[in-house]
Amino acid sequence: MNTDDESRLRIEAAGQRPIAAQNIGTAISGDVLPSEALHSPEKVTAAPGTSNLPPAALCLGRDEELGRLRHILTSRHESAITQSGTVHGLGGIGKTTLALHYAHRHRGDYTLIWWINAASPDEIETSLASLTQALLPDWATTAKRSAQVAWAMQWLAWHSGWLLVYDNVENPDDLAPYTGALHRGHHLATSRLTTGWPDSATTLTLGNLDPDDATALLCRLVFKETGPTPRQQAEARSLASKLGYFPLAIKQAGAYLAQNRGVSLDSYRRRLDTKLAKTARGTNTESTLARIWNVTLHTLGMVDPLAVELLHTSAWLAPDDIPHSLLTPPGTDPDDIAEAIGTLTAYSMVTDTGTTLSVHRLVQAVLRAPQNTDGTQPLRHVQGRNRAEQAILHSLTPLPGQDTPTEDQLDTFTPHLVTLAATSPPEHHNTQLVDAYESAAERLHQQGHTARAIPLLEATVAQCKQSLGDTHPDTLNNRINLALAYQSAGNLERAIPLLEATLAQCEQALGDTHPDTLTSRNNLAEAYRDAGDPGRAIALHEATLAQREQALGDTHPETLASRHNLAYAYQSAGDLVRAIPLLEATLAEHEQVLGDTHPATLISRHNLANSYQSAGDLGRAIPLMEATLAQCEQVLGDTHPYTLASSKDLALAYQSAGDLGRAISLLEASLARCEQVLGDTHPYTLNSRNSLAGAREVAQTVQQIDTDADRST
Repeated sequence: MNTDDESRLRIEAAGQRPIAAQNIGTAISGDVLPSEALHSPEKVTAAPGTSNLPPAALCLGRDEELGRLRHILTSRHESAITQSGTVHGLGGIGKTTLALHYAHRHRGDYTLIWWINAASPDEIETSLASLTQALLPDWATTAKRSAQVAWAMQWLAWHSGWLLVYDNVENPDDLAPYTGALHRGHHLATSRLTTGWPDSATTLTLGNLDPDDATALLCRLVFKETGPTPRQQAEARSLASKLGYFPLAIKQAGAYLAQNRGVSLDSYRRRLDTKLAKTARGTNTESTLARIWNVTLHTLGMVDPLAVELLHTSAWLAPDDIPHSLLTPPGTDPDDIAEAIGTLTAYSMVTDTGTTLSVHRLVQAVLRAPQNTDGTQPLRHVQGRNRAEQAILHSLTPLPGQDTPTEDQLDTFTPHLVTLAATSPPEHHNTQLVDAYESAAERLHQQGHTARAIPLLEATVAQCKQSLGDTHPDTLNNRINLALAYQSAGNLERAIPLLEATLAQCEQALGDTHPDTLTSRNNLAEAYRDAGDPGRAIALHEATLAQREQALGDTHPETLASRHNLAYAYQSAGDLVRAIPLLEATLAEHEQVLGDTHPATLISRHNLANSYQSAGDLGRAIPLMEATLAQCEQVLGDTHPYTLASSKDLALAYQSAGDLGRAISLLEASLARCEQVLGDTHPYTLNSRNSLAGAREVAQTVQQIDTDADRST
């Protein structure tokens, strides 16, 4: 029997979605994979040389590392991780350059090479969706992103000989859904992290360049045509030493000197000590690079002030895929912006694709730090922050005839909103930006990515407290939403104290039976249940249900949610005698009030099926689970958390019925999607992994018993 509580679902009309989204009430439509045989992943082939690789970068002094990397990837290792442990976690050591050079050098050895921006799960999915768009453009133009990602995963599972390059991995766990599920090609990742990698991943640690190689690289950048004189080569060696043989510093200095031929290498070296005092707080590497960039920025400020302005604006946005249009304020000539971006590209301050640009994360970190000023000019980092906020707000202006930004607008600019929220300076406030944060958080929640909204909600709560006070209803609502995001991420240590404090404030400020107080009380009860304390959960749910029936009526959606959650708490406590009749009655009410395919109805049906299974009634449980899973996939999409829970629980029901083949197949698919959507360490993911391991162990035991029986006969 399935006795795992973690995978079961709960309903909370107000609590399971952000407070601002209570009145939406519409089902979320999902896409399915194309059914035509012509479009099936196994039928679609990639043209020879298919890739999305950026242009090859200059890579000197890394022949040994390139050889080692090739050996790792061709010696029965599925994964290789390049990482830099010598720069204290900072970028710039040349990881991306090495991976890019490897990909270009061995382009003929792979059937397909795909470059993936891997700083977050969302960016990984975006890159995989672009793979689908490249291989199956006609279908991809109308498909949801989740369906595009699923198709790309299936294509990679069917085909062999490919290389996936995950650039700038921030969390090794983000790769688990891909390296764990895709085994027919090579995985190559770059990261600043030196720990947290699985034992199966062979690591290659990059250090600074050899002095001779660093000098050769600098001369190659500065003296592209003529070559250095002996004196210039000596000056280059001295400057390379001053730069600590750090690849990004060499590249930045080389780009500057190539652009400014009248500045000698020796002059540039002396200016590092005298031009602009140390401006960056942090490591020695970060401080060195800050001095280098300030030399470049000082020159750029005289040659092209708009370029410096754009760079300070970009510092506050997501580092990758910054649209040119986002940096083109109303009334600005796009050609002027294009020229400024070209200047930044020439100085190696940004990477430009023609429509979007990327900024190195360390450049952003330095530019966001408060700069020294003589008091006569406003701080540039403040100006850049303000311009970035205005650019985002302008880009989110509702289209004519619309009251709110479209889903496409939110999907495009949410990564930049998350970055703005995560880097918000203390005591900074922008009311319009808070509205955008709330809209983006609501959109992420609708997509089943509530945990990713945490930076948005943290910034929203902080700014609501600053402008409205600690007990204002908007502050309380957003604090509830933040607690739910923590809970969605599996972080009950932060969720429960926040919910307890918020409930006390709601009771004091709004009253004991205010709808928001009831929502807060319900959500706290759910958190107690998630924490394995059904006793406290039941008492709180019973009180909340009685108050909602009195205040809202017997069939109000929130009353139905409370009734369902109380039944779920009974079920978690093992009290099926009270749970099953209440779940049956609640399901009938949901079908009548909300409709047969409303998400809340689907959850109610799913949990009733779980109760049947817990009671040993697989005859009623399995058909109900199968119907619910099919409806979840159709209404919510196959990667929505509700769908994932339905898939996993159906697999466990198959296992209980002795159908281990279907159980294991479904558990494998469910685990891969949990890792993709929720992350490798989310409680649902851990529970799914344990369930799969248990099913495989049972299958091995059955196989051994059958083998022993055959031998005995």
